Amino acid sequence: MKVCHLTSAHPRDDTRIFVKMCLSCVEQGWDTALIVADNFGDEIKDGVNIYDVGFNSNSRLKRFTQIVWSVYKKAIDLNADIYHLHDPELLSIALLLKLKGKKVIFDAHEDLPKQILSKPYLKPYQAKVISFLAKNFERFVCKKLDGVVAATPFIKEKFQVYGCNSEAVNNFPKLEEFSEVKVKKESKVFSACYIGNISKVRGIIEMLDALQASKDIPLSIAGKFNDPILEQKANAHPAWDKVEDHGWLDRHAVSDLMANSSVGLVTLHPIINYQDALPVKMFEYMAAGIPLIATDIPYWKQIIERSECGLVVDPFNPEEYAEKLKYLQSNPDLCAKMGENGKKAIEMEYNWTIEKRKLASFYARIVN
Repeated sequence: MKVCHLTSAHPRDDTRIFVKMCLSCVEQGWDTALIVADNFGDEIKDGVNIYDVGFNSNSRLKRFTQIVWSVYKKAIDLNADIYHLHDPELLSIALLLKLKGKKVIFDAHEDLPKQILSKPYLKPYQAKVISFLAKNFERFVCKKLDGVVAATPFIKEKFQVYGCNSEAVNNFPKLEEFSEVKVKKESKVFSACYIGNISKVRGIIEMLDALQASKDIPLSIAGKFNDPILEQKANAHPAWDKVEDHGWLDRHAVSDLMANSSVGLVTLHPIINYQDALPVKMFEYMAAGIPLIATDIPYWKQIIERSECGLVVDPFNPEEYAEKLKYLQSNPDLCAKMGENGKKAIEMEYNWTIEKRKLASFYARIVN
């Protein structure tokens, strides 16, 4: 079988698209291609044939027009059995691929209409109108496709209500990435870590407020600021001297950093787009064997309490936030137990080994 993954916006080494899905297709023995638009050229990487359409633009208009059309033309040239689309703008070519007699799957990484409602650069009335139009366009197109892969059970249910053939393939960790992490043998100082993109809604300022209130707990962060003004504000915060900023790290270094921290933070703002989301880093902290402190979003709280792997907090309350950090610092045995519980939950339930089987089965049903 020949499988072609298409993205007009994601990097070629994207964790969900390349590291998990493409490499899982290669493991199955399938001829696997990935079409990208990043100007880094064609290559074969880990058995995946990567084709670059030669565009890379910050212009949304170009991304939705020129880049999408170039991705479509390359897709037709490859003549695959299954086309797996990873960006909402690619829905504009999905039906063209269907007209060519192709099997087409859309991968809903996020709930697009909800995501639009949380865009800070849109005025509320603009967001509502665009969200409404996106919802109806998404429903119209996806009902005509062969299937929808959803990143969470909630997104799967939404597409099933639309009448789509849908399967949830959750973005859970690969067990092998955490099987050989380098854990320091010496007794480590209690420290927190945050991994991922750094933005206002991901709670960087509230983290710093909590550090200031906790007085003596250091924080390691690995990721990039998405706003230079926000970065300046964070650097000027009184608690910034407690922060070790690693910048971007590769996946092996990230795994080691998490394993050598005492607690992982995933205290995102409880905006509408995150209410039903499954934050990847929450599960990666669990896989690394450390407890976590997360925003008290009901869905996240349910998972954390059932697995007994961490604590939830109001991210806008720095005193409560600091109190939870100090509580874990003062209870190392509980901290270790929560870390063990999280790792066990990953090994039993929240791992990519289970999810890749679901993906392979979904492909097989569509092709057959």
